[in-house]
Amino acid sequence: MKIYSFHLMPYGDLDMGHREFYNSVWLKLPNSYFDPEKGHALYNRYLDELELAAELGFDGVAVNEHHQNAYGLMPSPIVMASALARRTGDAKIAILGNAFCLREHPLTLAEEHAMIDCITGGRLISGFVRGIGAEYFAMGVNPAKSRERHEEAHDLVVRAWTETGPFAFEGKHYHFEYVNVWPRPYQKPHPPIWCPSMGSMETIEWAVHPDRKYVYLHAFTPFDSTLKFHNVFRGLAQNRHGYEASSEQLGWCLPVYVGETDEQAHREAKPHFEAMFNVFLPKISLAMFSPPGYVTTDSYRRFLGHNKSVRGEITFEDLVDRGIVICGSPDTVRRKITDAHRQAGFQHFLGLLQFGTLPADLTEKNIRLFADEVMPALQPLSDKEYRGFDPVEAVAL
Repeated sequence: MKIYSFHLMPYGDLDMGHREFYNSVWLKLPNSYFDPEKGHALYNRYLDELELAAELGFDGVAVNEHHQNAYGLMPSPIVMASALARRTGDAKIAILGNAFCLREHPLTLAEEHAMIDCITGGRLISGFVRGIGAEYFAMGVNPAKSRERHEEAHDLVVRAWTETGPFAFEGKHYHFEYVNVWPRPYQKPHPPIWCPSMGSMETIEWAVHPDRKYVYLHAFTPFDSTLKFHNVFRGLAQNRHGYEASSEQLGWCLPVYVGETDEQAHREAKPHFEAMFNVFLPKISLAMFSPPGYVTTDSYRRFLGHNKSVRGEITFEDLVDRGIVICGSPDTVRRKITDAHRQAGFQHFLGLLQFGTLPADLTEKNIRLFADEVMPALQPLSDKEYRGFDPVEAVAL
């Protein structure tokens, strides 16, 4: 199994007095709450934390994209990946992901990904995401066009990475007389493509298609939902497309905290987990989180069913009980991840080791304990431990 340290880079120094006036840190929270001096310290601290993970032997470090909010201070994950490119040894750098479809000119991202891939000698993982509905309001893009823009931007970028230019591209949303990307990516035919999601059926169907066979990364939902979506991915591959999905095509991402004992871990992490889910995650209307036309009616229904436990106020105890977070001693964390792997068989695990308001000292301790006491037991895991799945049952959610 490959192990990654994932970072959201939240504005952890947020003045919590905002809650008296604003119910969400997305879109409508005035940027007067952002202090550039604190932002300077946080950005450099967060980069230090990812560099530490690479130094301690994580297989990769991961960043992502969000706009106009305090949940994630990375409107451009390219900037963070660039800062990490020269200081992370052999670790992969995963951009999970970039919303190519939010741009009017996605070729700029294609060029930037190719640059990082060349600088790192082929260590880039490229995540193609659509983003949640709020990102479309932030960027002034019609969310009802999200899916078709996403697929068209993907086709444009992959062709730009793999075909000899110049050539013309004429799509519904993107028009280029000259596609001739310099530089070309280091990896052939192109960097690995991952598809992070919270459970969009369209994303699963798109990623599993034989033309792509991309890595499907499930994030931030109860483990029983993660297991169902992973099994659906495998079932679609086998029942619809006639191939056996590799465990290398599946990943799981969630917040993790390791303490010396269960009791100490719970005491140290509880307020910061609750801050992440009750303050930083979107407390925005469903219409803004998943606007009309953004997903199909069936996907919207599934999303509500599988994610209702992470909307609204949620206690630390519920987060642990539902498997939305993992928190405990090294023995507890090892056991929970190993048991999850036995059931789902994923070969990529991404731990969010800083979350919400978790301070620098506890974050560093968490990273070091995970690297020293948990990771050595996880990296050898393979399909030998995976129990398998029933392809007849794994046909629908």
